[in-house]
Amino acid sequence: MRLLVTGGAGFIGSNFIRHILKRYPAYKIVNWDKLTYAGNPKNLRDVRDNKNYTFVKGDICDRRLAERLLAKCDWLINFAAATHVDRSIQDAGDFIKSNIQGVYNLLESARKAKIKRFLQISTDEVYGSVEKGRSKENDPLFPNSPYSASKAAADHLVRAYGVTYKLPVMITRSSNNFGPYQYPEKVIPLFITNLLEGGQIPLYGDGLNKRDWLFVQDNCRAIDTVLHKGKTGEIYNIGAGREIPNIVLTQKILKFTAMPQSRIQYVADRPGHDRRYALDVNKLKSLGWKQEFSFADALRLTIEWYKNNPDWWKKLKKPSS
Repeated sequence: MRLLVTGGAGFIGSNFIRHILKRYPAYKIVNWDKLTYAGNPKNLRDVRDNKNYTFVKGDICDRRLAERLLAKCDWLINFAAATHVDRSIQDAGDFIKSNIQGVYNLLESARKAKIKRFLQISTDEVYGSVEKGRSKENDPLFPNSPYSASKAAADHLVRAYGVTYKLPVMITRSSNNFGPYQYPEKVIPLFITNLLEGGQIPLYGDGLNKRDWLFVQDNCRAIDTVLHKGKTGEIYNIGAGREIPNIVLTQKILKFTAMPQSRIQYVADRPGHDRRYALDVNKLKSLGWKQEFSFADALRLTIEWYKNNPDWWKKLKKPSS
């Protein structure tokens, strides 16, 4: 099996590639990544000499390159995306280009290549804030940030290509991920590394926004499950089923790093900050997936990784003020 993984030098993509190479040693993977600020070839330095792994630097908006790479692959898994909500609020341009125009380019190239499977990696943020209950795959989409709006647009486009052109598409929508190799602008690695540097941890608003935190290795296993057992044309939510207020998350990080509550710095809430995300994952579980890591164990593993790998994250951060 030949897989083209776009955005494979990023956080989830690199963990996914490592997972696939370990579980399916006969699979061949081409990692196609533009290497923007969040793409880091060092994320996969332990597999770069694997004979079944190839890296190609490039932009998913490059139609000629897309057609050349897809002509030699069976499956496409698209992780490539601009993802940081705060950056999308400051300037949505890159999000429109990568998350919509780039996906359109991949779809057109995949259609021409007649690939056997197109898996679009999306997010629970497309559903918008959920006051009660849990979002199901067929619920309406109400994105509230430029980032989530761009991902929702891509989801609609992917689904439409499946209906109109019979392209064998699937979509996964994951809750908030965390774990090793996550760029330190995201909340968990930001908090951990700030503490390790002796700094404060900025907590938005009242700290009561809730997120469903999913360890990246559990997410990679879920994507693997959908890729091999999922049904063409379907959408699958991926979540841990544990809603944690940001203040509780913060307190757990302080506890596991043995830091005082005085390290918390409350800051003004960001515009359009969704209050709560929650996913119904019964459809995924029907394929046989279940999470392996408790939140506490996964958070401890993540903290230890950042403690043990300062050379990886320190150069990615601005000096603490």
